[in-house]
Amino acid sequence: MTTHQEILDFYLQPATMTSGGRHASLLEALPRDADVLAQIVQGLVIHESVASSFYGVAISDARRSEAHLRPVEGMIDRLLALDDAPLSVARPAERRLVGVCHHFVLFLVAMLRAKGIPARARCGFGAYFNPGTFEEHWVCEYWDDADGRWALADPQFDEVWRTKLKIKHDILDLPRDRFLVAGDAWVQGRTGKADPLKFGIFERARRGLWFIAGDLVRDVAALNNMEMLPWDVWGAIPSPDAPLDEEALAFFDQLALLTQAPDASFDELRRLYEEEDGVRVPATVFNALLNRPEEIRVEGRIE
Repeated sequence: MTTHQEILDFYLQPATMTSGGRHASLLEALPRDADVLAQIVQGLVIHESVASSFYGVAISDARRSEAHLRPVEGMIDRLLALDDAPLSVARPAERRLVGVCHHFVLFLVAMLRAKGIPARARCGFGAYFNPGTFEEHWVCEYWDDADGRWALADPQFDEVWRTKLKIKHDILDLPRDRFLVAGDAWVQGRTGKADPLKFGIFERARRGLWFIAGDLVRDVAALNNMEMLPWDVWGAIPSPDAPLDEEALAFFDQLALLTQAPDASFDELRRLYEEEDGVRVPATVFNALLNRPEEIRVEGRIE
């Protein structure tokens, strides 16, 4: 059985998507402070959905392709092409990497790991975007050594976001009822505690139990150090509005149970990911936004 320290060590290792690669030294040069690192990330990325309304930046069609970058190494490549200042220097909004929540989180995970702080990306749903709904979202779960626990951080929420959405909670310690990991969302939707149609991406009218199921698969992959884009589709991820039969429901019930307590279920999560073709990220996934298959580097997956 994997020990607690071995689990922390697993989430210290840079992997396929979180390795700085040739830019590793830039990450290592940053301060070892989760709060400061979150602020640094906020100066590097701009969310494509609010670039204009929140920051007054018009994003060209060409630059929207940045939101489809997966590995941190490639993200840093593009960032330095826009502005070659050290990563600790906040860029003007127009020279930040265009991304979504996933890119903020991947940057923070990579930085924390580079500084010796265990961290992992979590896929789930935020209750603090639109009242009464749970929007698909990614956050960073990092090990708070002082408190001896995992804490949730949302590096996307700089002062602009916090002001616009009237955020009062600590973005470095999200309450677990304000962000639901996919497993918690699934249980709420399955048991009737919450309406499944309250979970999804509302600007694209994508919501329901099938949507939560897809995020369960993505969360399992992320817990195995393969952090994919929110719109990457493969294997067991259901098609939009697909009905789920009893076998599928039982399968996703299992994923939910494992991801609700990932440390206690670590060995089973690792085994399932390696053995279950529907969960393991293949060499090619389907980019649902660009409507095309894309090859993925999987050779860096940690064994």
